[in-house]
Amino acid sequence: MKEKEQAYDVIGDIHGQHGKLSALLAHLGYQRREDTHRHPAGRKVLFLGDYIDRGPAVREVLHTVRGMVEAGDALAIMGNHEYNAVCADTPDGSGSFLRVEKRDSAGHLETHRQFAGRASEWAEWTEWMKRLPMFLDLGGLRAVHACWDAKRITRISGRSITDAEFLRLSATHQTPEFRAVTNILKGPELAMPAGQVAIDKEGKHRRMVRVRWWDIPKSGPISRLAMPEPFDAPGDAVPHELRRIPSYGPDEPPVFFGHYWLPPQRARAPLAPNIACLDYSAAFADHPLTAYRWDGERVLSADKFATATR
Repeated sequence: MKEKEQAYDVIGDIHGQHGKLSALLAHLGYQRREDTHRHPAGRKVLFLGDYIDRGPAVREVLHTVRGMVEAGDALAIMGNHEYNAVCADTPDGSGSFLRVEKRDSAGHLETHRQFAGRASEWAEWTEWMKRLPMFLDLGGLRAVHACWDAKRITRISGRSITDAEFLRLSATHQTPEFRAVTNILKGPELAMPAGQVAIDKEGKHRRMVRVRWWDIPKSGPISRLAMPEPFDAPGDAVPHELRRIPSYGPDEPPVFFGHYWLPPQRARAPLAPNIACLDYSAAFADHPLTAYRWDGERVLSADKFATATR
């Protein structure tokens, strides 16, 4: 089957929720075959990253994703949690680590708890995570964890964090490599106006707010660009700051991403005719995992979304 004819089931952030992943694969028609899950019609899964942290079965998720990839039944890209895990456990050569602040994060600690007594196994998994691509352009569709930033994707195309120097540069603030990886794996952010804050999903007050990267106006309030949901707050974005945000055009191929923790009660639907986020907060125990069944269409449809929970 030619790549352009291949049908994909694109799956959003799993975060250690193996029960949900197994239920969703079964719902989509995949059948367990030794170390993989295979679809009788030849469909493949495209995983969007964030396999680790938070959930109760990180090892099982990693084994399922890798088993499907190595059997040729899936493709998988890197999420910011895989990138952070690699950086958090990579010495910086000065007695610390590339992302020392991530070593004490709740998600990282939970993943390490699940690998307690398995240090060599975890080291091998970090090597596997290093080899994951940060984006995929398959011609008819594109996949990225957070933001399709064409300029920065071009800048790092062909490079990989298996290269120790590129990994170091990507974790060094204000380098071109750092800005590229941050935008691709975390998405663009804008600073809230003086005296204003954004409140994130955990109730924390943030001076920086994640913003969308399509349909960017020439002017307007930062709060109306916020991801995962706009909110009401005064203060317009500075025009030159708006111009630096990548803007995905309506004539580009469909692009799929995760990362943004869309509210689970929100209707599953494309964010634009060619743009779909598949992270509906499945890391929380009672929220289902979400997929999109892509069959080559240029215009995405709400009726192609699928969900399942344990």
